[in-house]
Amino acid sequence: MSASQSSPNPIQPLSVGNVVSAGFRLYRSHLKLYFGLALKAYLWLIVPIYGWAKYSAISAMISRLSFSELINQPETVSMAYPKINPRRWAFVNLDLRIVIYLLLVYWGLIIGRYIGAFVLGLIFAQFPQATAAISQATDAISIFTVWLLAVILIFVLTWFFSHWMVAEVALAVEDEINVSQSMDRSWSLTKNSAVRVQIIALVAFAVTWPLIFITNYLPSLLLLGIERNTPLYWTVYSISLLASLAGGALVQPFWQSIKAVVYCDLRSRREGLGLQLRDRTI
Repeated sequence: MSASQSSPNPIQPLSVGNVVSAGFRLYRSHLKLYFGLALKAYLWLIVPIYGWAKYSAISAMISRLSFSELINQPETVSMAYPKINPRRWAFVNLDLRIVIYLLLVYWGLIIGRYIGAFVLGLIFAQFPQATAAISQATDAISIFTVWLLAVILIFVLTWFFSHWMVAEVALAVEDEINVSQSMDRSWSLTKNSAVRVQIIALVAFAVTWPLIFITNYLPSLLLLGIERNTPLYWTVYSISLLASLAGGALVQPFWQSIKAVVYCDLRSRREGLGLQLRDRTI
């Protein structure tokens, strides 16, 4: 069923809770496989450049395997590997592009903040009495401004991220597209669902944050109170490194599964993907 032949009554989107639950169930049902792949991916990070490409490829493989389960066409690692590994540099390219674009958005917001502050300064300079009244509430205004800017920053960055969230899955699943096309594909699929995908990303982050804090940040905080270059320091450092590795490997498949669920949901609603595949004899 092509997009042009899809039903005039679009399939209702999965709710935020349903997407997160589906991602969790998918990960739980393949815990050993996905965790093993993620652990291997994190170990590859030790090797500069080539190892980073392997990390990106294995991460994408988890999404492809998750997607294949969702459409009832399950693949094994040996089946997915020939599709994913030759494109490992493309996945690195994609990751770098998304990071660079998000950094450009970030710095654009920071520059906009200073320009806005400068313009407001010029405006208030024309009204000395108002400026004097505002200066008396400087502390409260400063706190409010900091929180407001933080909220705006998080909202804008996650909004852009939501548009590119499934680009990795598109590149892993659709054989005939390149990096630029996968980003355009992701943007097109999420065009009318950006806020919903944004909320999904924020909820998924909130769900994984306690584990990230315990495995990544808490051990690092313990190091602050220990004298450097002592046996105790290096013991705690080693434990911290292992905990960070294990924590990352536990969280990554959950994110890759979430991406696969979102991608499948978006394609099902926009292109009738789910209906098409359910009509096939698999």
